[in-house]
Amino acid sequence: MNRRTFVTGLGAVLAAPLGAQAQPPTKRLIGFLHQGSQDPPAITNAFGQGLSEAGINEGRDVTVEHRWADGKYDRLPALAAELVSHRPAVIAAALLPAALAAKAATQTIPIVFLSGSDPIAAGLVSSLSRPTGNVTGIAFMFTLLGAKRLELVRELLPKAAVIGVLSNPNNPNAEPQVRDLQAAARALGIQAMVLGAGSEREIDNIFPTLRQHRIAALIVTADGFLISRQEQVVALAARHAVPTMYPLRRYVDAGGLISYGANLPEGFRQAGIYVGRILKGAKPTDLPIEQATTFEFVINLKTAKALGLTIPPSLLLRADEVIQ
Repeated sequence: MNRRTFVTGLGAVLAAPLGAQAQPPTKRLIGFLHQGSQDPPAITNAFGQGLSEAGINEGRDVTVEHRWADGKYDRLPALAAELVSHRPAVIAAALLPAALAAKAATQTIPIVFLSGSDPIAAGLVSSLSRPTGNVTGIAFMFTLLGAKRLELVRELLPKAAVIGVLSNPNNPNAEPQVRDLQAAARALGIQAMVLGAGSEREIDNIFPTLRQHRIAALIVTADGFLISRQEQVVALAARHAVPTMYPLRRYVDAGGLISYGANLPEGFRQAGIYVGRILKGAKPTDLPIEQATTFEFVINLKTAKALGLTIPPSLLLRADEVIQ
């Protein structure tokens, strides 16, 4: 072989890997299944922040495909199957109904859930410290905060004898939330009247009946369908002058009176970190269930004034934020 032939051959060999390196890397896919409607930017941005903290850049390294059930839980199995058919590297699921649908759809694709309930009791995992199979996630536990919410309502309205509980009977979280609230109400000598609503019409029909039942205040349980109808619920509570306690601050941002619940953006950030760690090579079994430790109490003073309520100083001092 002469020198010219050798140099030409060597150039071809060297050119191949350089050409391959010039090809853009293939982005991996994250499937995100939501039980409710499209989340506010603060929440979806928090998920991206968590990915970034784990060393994953949304847009450069991964693409996220979202599917929203808009509170129609019967749609979740089909949406989960659709995401699985796209072969994502990881599926994120918010909240419990979505997580259960994702778990039923695949036993191999890693799943990172966000759940407001006890994930063991819900059947998502068998252990918090070392989950088995393909599922891990973030447990807000805000379905277990009924007693605290009722305590705050009682402090706001010390003479209240009957409290309404707005619940979606189609949600697997409904029964434990109602049971928790009823037990807390009995301990305080209060009657808790359960009002079921799984459709917009049922929500509309409930509010005119509150005065008939002498309901002094309403507690809205944590539920994707009710969250997706937050504008409707908040507007009806204002129209019928019903002091209402909500499970998340987004209701209060929309004009609701008070809320006590988990910091949802923080939970989504933690979920993003877990998804990123799995994309970096961790297995769900390596990641213990994270439990929420940050809860926030928010009061809307403008709404209180419109309802003719004076917020006790003790509640104002305990609030994490007071919206003027």
